[in-house]
Amino acid sequence: MVLSPKQKAYLKGLAHPLKACFQIGKEGLSKNLQNDLLNYLKKHELMKVTILNNSSVTLNEIEQFLSEVEIELVQSIGHIIVLYKHSEDAKNPIILPMKK
Repeated sequence: MVLSPKQKAYLKGLAHPLKACFQIGKEGLSKNLQNDLLNYLKKHELMKVTILNNSSVTLNEIEQFLSEVEIELVQSIGHIIVLYKHSEDAKNPIILPMKK
């Protein structure tokens, strides 16, 4: 699923008050991290992740890592990224604006 600019803007607004709930550190990108992200997104659909200074991971590596499990990278500002994945099991599902 590719998000439209309008949908990304909407998700950015929803993510603004959220606190980062995961960190990517020196261990980098692992299967455990991938599973943890998927489990969290299954319940919440939207999250913030902090990339720590001691991490050698690049944004391109993160995008590739996320695309393997169809997680959308909504925004990247400094060391914070916002992730989205639609879920049928979410407690409060996010209703995205329609694409034109």
